[in-house]
Amino acid sequence: MIKTFGPFVFALLSGIAGAQDKSSDYTQEYQLKALEIYAHSISLRTAEGHGLVPIMAEYLAGQFAAGGFPASDIHVLPFTARNGEQIAGLVVRYRGDGSSGKKPIALMAHMDVVDALPEDWERDPFTLIEENGYFFGRGSYDDKFGTTMLTTTFLRLKQEGFVPTRDLIIIFTGDEETGMRSTRELVNTHRDLTNAEFILNADAGGGVLDAAGKPKAYNLQAAEKTFATFEITVRNPGGHSSMPRRDNAIYDLARALRNMEQHRFPVRTNEVTLQYFAQTAEVTEGPAGEAMRRIYHNPGDKEAATILFDDPFLVGITRTTCIPTMLRGGHAENALPQSATATINCRIFPGIDIEEIQQTLSNVADSDAVEIAVLDDPLASPASELREDVMYAIAKAVHTHYPDIPIVPYMSAYGTDGKETRAAGLPTYGVMGLFLKPEDDFSHGLNERVPVRSFYTALEHWYVIINELAGS
Repeated sequence: MIKTFGPFVFALLSGIAGAQDKSSDYTQEYQLKALEIYAHSISLRTAEGHGLVPIMAEYLAGQFAAGGFPASDIHVLPFTARNGEQIAGLVVRYRGDGSSGKKPIALMAHMDVVDALPEDWERDPFTLIEENGYFFGRGSYDDKFGTTMLTTTFLRLKQEGFVPTRDLIIIFTGDEETGMRSTRELVNTHRDLTNAEFILNADAGGGVLDAAGKPKAYNLQAAEKTFATFEITVRNPGGHSSMPRRDNAIYDLARALRNMEQHRFPVRTNEVTLQYFAQTAEVTEGPAGEAMRRIYHNPGDKEAATILFDDPFLVGITRTTCIPTMLRGGHAENALPQSATATINCRIFPGIDIEEIQQTLSNVADSDAVEIAVLDDPLASPASELREDVMYAIAKAVHTHYPDIPIVPYMSAYGTDGKETRAAGLPTYGVMGLFLKPEDDFSHGLNERVPVRSFYTALEHWYVIINELAGS
């Protein structure tokens, strides 16, 4: 059966038939509040071009104000996105008593989403819908799940009279999906508001369920590859197509791309990836599992590296990758091309400079005719050192619901706000509370969804983490 939650329709908790977890099973005040915030947040189309990120920031700020946080500790900060659109960030400080003598902990998520076209979806993407044990809606996973978890947990703790032993800071960013300018500003220009010992990111990490719904592992993100895009261009005087030349911009570009196709960046490892291979090998059968074990013991094992290179899900963990993603060239069907350009997207292993990759691409292209330019303003991001206190708190939270499953550090090939915060000198750990089957991951895609049970267990996940790291 289907249940729809409009912007303010959150208390219709009549029973739903079937064995699936359902919202009507969860009736605690903080659980109802979480559902209210979730539904209203999803109703706001906070995608690029719609101008609703500031509206969501003000809405959440109002929730904190109503929950007892003083206005002086709630900051809605205006920013300008890369397309000129006005966006916002939200910073909320939960004052502690200072008894730990430690710097604050920051907790981070993002308010924006990738856009969704209602005509393409089976359900309205901007209405929270519960169906067959899942919550559907744009942002239900990425990342209004995160903003809801952190907001609700702060409100719950405040209502209980919890006084942390150190300050806690919520950082909600406004353009993670498009440029992360708000993130960069929040941790640099507004460092007085956001400075912390480390950051827990609600937009990364999480648990893995097998096809039967049994938990397999919990992945803790401690590193991200650097996102950098280059344009490779060949220019030519051109001419009439009836008078071909030996030097042709499209041919010259094609040769350079062929050289890049054949190039393999060297294998790299760090503490995070070695721990990932060591633990994941124990639950991975076949050649991939054996290759992980071999790489862990000997990162120079070329045969093992080749096995992992041929696996699209694993190659990004082992090395830098650069892939052509777009082409354009020529200006008329009856004219020789005066230029040809390829867009090359690179995911660079932490610790490697962008300039080094640019030089490598130039060397590999092996042509004086090729121009290579970096686009935008990419930022290299280091790995975060694994902290014993964070690892312990995450294990305690995860094992509350899923005893004995391994906590596996990993490095992601995709990017989150964490790359900006790590680059600013703030160690960052992706520790979201969501458990999901890989086949249920529809973030950025059609019919995005999360299991109802994971929504409510994630509330307890954050509650345990904060009590462990900042409780008496």
